[in-house]
Amino acid sequence: MEKENKMGYMPVAKLVTTMSLPMIISMLVQALYNVVDSMFVSRVSENALTAVSLAFPAQNLMIAVATGTAVGVNALLSKSLGEKNFKRANSVAENGILLAFVGFVIFLIFGLFGTGAFIRSQTDVKEIIDYGSEYLTVCCCFSFGIFGQIVFERLMQATGRTFYTLITQGVGAIVNIILDPIFIFGYFGFPRMEAKGAAVATVTGQVVAFILAVILNKFKNPDVNLNLKKFRPDFKIIGRIYAIGIPSIIMVAIGSLMTYSLNRILISFTETAAAVFGVYFKLQSFVFMPIFGLNNGVIPIVAYNYGAKKRDRVLKAIKVALIFAVSFMMIGFALMQLIPRELLSIFNASDEMMKIGITALRTISFSFIAAGFSIVMSSTFQAFGKGVYSMLISIARQIVVLIPAAYLLAKTGVLANIWWAFPIAEVMSVTVATVLFIILYKNVIRNIPLNGEENPQKA
Repeated sequence: MEKENKMGYMPVAKLVTTMSLPMIISMLVQALYNVVDSMFVSRVSENALTAVSLAFPAQNLMIAVATGTAVGVNALLSKSLGEKNFKRANSVAENGILLAFVGFVIFLIFGLFGTGAFIRSQTDVKEIIDYGSEYLTVCCCFSFGIFGQIVFERLMQATGRTFYTLITQGVGAIVNIILDPIFIFGYFGFPRMEAKGAAVATVTGQVVAFILAVILNKFKNPDVNLNLKKFRPDFKIIGRIYAIGIPSIIMVAIGSLMTYSLNRILISFTETAAAVFGVYFKLQSFVFMPIFGLNNGVIPIVAYNYGAKKRDRVLKAIKVALIFAVSFMMIGFALMQLIPRELLSIFNASDEMMKIGITALRTISFSFIAAGFSIVMSSTFQAFGKGVYSMLISIARQIVVLIPAAYLLAKTGVLANIWWAFPIAEVMSVTVATVLFIILYKNVIRNIPLNGEENPQKA
């Protein structure tokens, strides 16, 4: 037992708590600095806030590539450790670092040449275009910070050392929060950069977190031994990483497509509606980020015990995650229903923004409870290397239902109707997730030995 990773023997409820709690806290800190970022930008002007909202789909796509790649690294590395294949685990980590660098180069090119066209495709208001282009250019051209931070954090998560990711994400977020007002408004002798200043603060925090994650991996993560001097790409491992990661990338990228499409639909009514949508995404991060933190802790637990052939621990981890996710989503639903005005006032909301926003928050939040189930199912599929299943859930929700529903509801000419596309889409998401989990259980989970025995005991 002393030689086995704690993911193979610690009581499951305690394990999920100890591995996920640091991630949940760090995700809440991340959500806080996202809100603080927009809160300060809203003090510049509503156009500046709208510009940041319009930049979000491209920014989210960048994060999709980083986190999707890291999901593949996380699941494959944890499974390799569960199988005691330490050589392959090290190779997975080294190839993951290479893929993070390639992702950065792609978004560097976009940052240099594509940001202006991207913002102009959503609006013709010059001030919004200027703010959005400046903000997005900085985020993309210095994205090596976020790519490096995410991949090195996942190396620690995959070996059960999630506490250290709390440190890296927490420090990065605090740096961002401190620098936001300084760079946005030009305090302490710095020039006033407005929306661009928010981007500079963001990438600075990401670079600090990246450097700290490298240091912690070097000195606090003995399960992964990197030897980049002798590294050669292993295309078989890269293929396996992307077999899990590409569906995850597509899944989040679909979210970018959804956001981009909704922005265009909403801005045809008023720029304020797009600003409200951006504010909603900041606020809902307080609800969804803890669930993502939970999942970041649960994925390596499920993957490890799948590799170690312990079905009872796999099922217990999924059950604990579901109970937590649905409970937290219920809290989020209650807050959106009871105090939407107070939440919107954080962003210096105008009367028009308040009127649109209260309706939006109350309507969209009806989708929260079902979303908790779907998110946990998506992470379960990723842990089993079934990233395609997660992708199918996202496609069903956002492409097949949400965007068409929003488009058709917009045809009614009533802005408030558009928000109902979210609850409608979540019904589809839960249905698909349930069917796919039944398939996974019948074909894979019930064939795993119950407690590491040679002969599986089918349920």
